[in-house]
Amino acid sequence: MVTSWEWIFLGIVPAYRLLGFSPTVFRENADETVSRAILGLTIYPRSIMSSTTETFPEIPRVQADASKGLEPPKRRWSLAQKFILSILGLLVLLVFGGYGFLQFTEGKIDRIPASELTSLDTVAAGSDEVVNILLVGVDDRSTLPDDWDYGKYGDFAGRRTDVMILAHLVPGESIQMLSIPRDLKANIPGYGTNRVNASYVFGGPDLLIQTIQSETGIPIHHYVEIDFAGVGAIVDSLGGVTLDFTYPGRDGKSGFETDAGRHTLNGEQAVAYARSRQYEILKNGKWTSTSGGDISRTGRQQELLIALFDQVTSPSSAFNLPTFLPTFADQITADEGLSLAMMTDLGKDALTLRSKNIDNATLPVKNSKGSDGRAYVVPTDAAQAVIDAFLAGEPFPKP
Repeated sequence: MVTSWEWIFLGIVPAYRLLGFSPTVFRENADETVSRAILGLTIYPRSIMSSTTETFPEIPRVQADASKGLEPPKRRWSLAQKFILSILGLLVLLVFGGYGFLQFTEGKIDRIPASELTSLDTVAAGSDEVVNILLVGVDDRSTLPDDWDYGKYGDFAGRRTDVMILAHLVPGESIQMLSIPRDLKANIPGYGTNRVNASYVFGGPDLLIQTIQSETGIPIHHYVEIDFAGVGAIVDSLGGVTLDFTYPGRDGKSGFETDAGRHTLNGEQAVAYARSRQYEILKNGKWTSTSGGDISRTGRQQELLIALFDQVTSPSSAFNLPTFLPTFADQITADEGLSLAMMTDLGKDALTLRSKNIDNATLPVKNSKGSDGRAYVVPTDAAQAVIDAFLAGEPFPKP
């Protein structure tokens, strides 16, 4: 007795031949789609099919278009549809690619656990209080690149703070920077009287934060630290930083030298300029000291930061940003609360400003000799007005 399966098989090959295909091709190309179409063309004995529908359901008949083969007509997309789909696909790639890039970038930041920065102040949720960030430049010779001139950095071991800048952004108005001289006389909790930067050596970032808050009365909400090598790497990631020099300048100790005019400094040159404490200019054919020591140096550091701000926000630097952002993240150390999302928000607000909107000052100080024999600087009578202006987010008083 011939089963329904045998009838189906016997019916497939003739039907396949009627369509112009050879059995060999059938065996080689019998995929699911073609088989269903062929089965629909097969003629089954009604008596057998009627008695076997319980074991094998009746298969619906499919009308094949012999002129076009068995494949159903493909959907044709218009040029406009293809363009829209391409744009949507690109947007999806940009969104997920941008998110991945931000995650990759944030992962490069060295974080200081909140348990190690208990002196940081907090900003209440929903508060419009200005967020103050302490920017610290660390003198660490151990991280200098191999191709830098080590002879210009001395043989000092360990880490110490050479740069301390309190900064905040007044949305839509200005960026304010207030430099704290490293030799400022301070009462360091648990250690007595010493220069303010000694607090970093004694107790790290947390004691430095605590000391500066105590001496100035300015709350500090976030902390960012970078060393010499980090500054150099960031400058190089932007293709250099451009500064204007009225006169030729030099500092034999830091190794900096330049001709008059506009020059683009590389990372090593920028660090040498920022470190300069014995800066001289060639004026009227004679090298003349600009004096000022550490106080003048803070002015050069601020000048460099302002130039970097111009460089980052310049349209010509747009192609450098994919390099700059990971480099910046890789070179800084920050508290856990200063997320990349917060930095991005601050960055977006900063992009609405120009360098002319940066209001910078150094805490007014004068030289003083301590009873311990150390040379200090102490605040002048004008210092409190500068601190009050910073706290209020108002322009610094003119010197």
